[in-house]
Amino acid sequence: MPDEDSLSTEARRIPWNKVKLIGAKPPLRPNQVWSIRTRLLIERRTRDLALFNVAIDSKLRGCDVVALRVEDVAPNGYALDRATVRQKKTGRPVKFELTDQTRQAVDDFLKEAGKRPGEYLFTGRRGCDRAMTTRQYARLLADWMASIGLDPRVLAHSLRRTKATLICRRTGKFASRSALARPH
Repeated sequence: MPDEDSLSTEARRIPWNKVKLIGAKPPLRPNQVWSIRTRLLIERRTRDLALFNVAIDSKLRGCDVVALRVEDVAPNGYALDRATVRQKKTGRPVKFELTDQTRQAVDDFLKEAGKRPGEYLFTGRRGCDRAMTTRQYARLLADWMASIGLDPRVLAHSLRRTKATLICRRTGKFASRSALARPH
């Protein structure tokens, strides 16, 4: 059995998570959201702008955002005011409102890409009949954050909490998902 003196002189092992951030990451702040939107607008990245805006407005998980189809948000060629999507994880339908700027971004993207009902809204590199992968979505999110000088490892890896934060800062109250579905 080692004594106390030998333990203090031995080199101690550093835990694997000593330098890693664990726990929930903070969401994007409103000024960061606007910086990313402005950057995507200036660079004329219509798909990325539509994807970013839909992700924030819907508060859906990444797997549900990339699985959206054209008829979910724009059944007759133009984006709806409100949409309903069934979540993969819970199986429950989620209602959300699309803001004016999101509807405009989706309409511009649909026009540019020539999307039709039945197709995935955001397709990946593998072809127009397959949805974007969640890994590609995560890379895009990291690129968007890096483009405005943020470290993607420190901030949110998901945009789900960002909209609630935006509303909380504007109203000073906590916003539930059902409150977010109502018009403001």
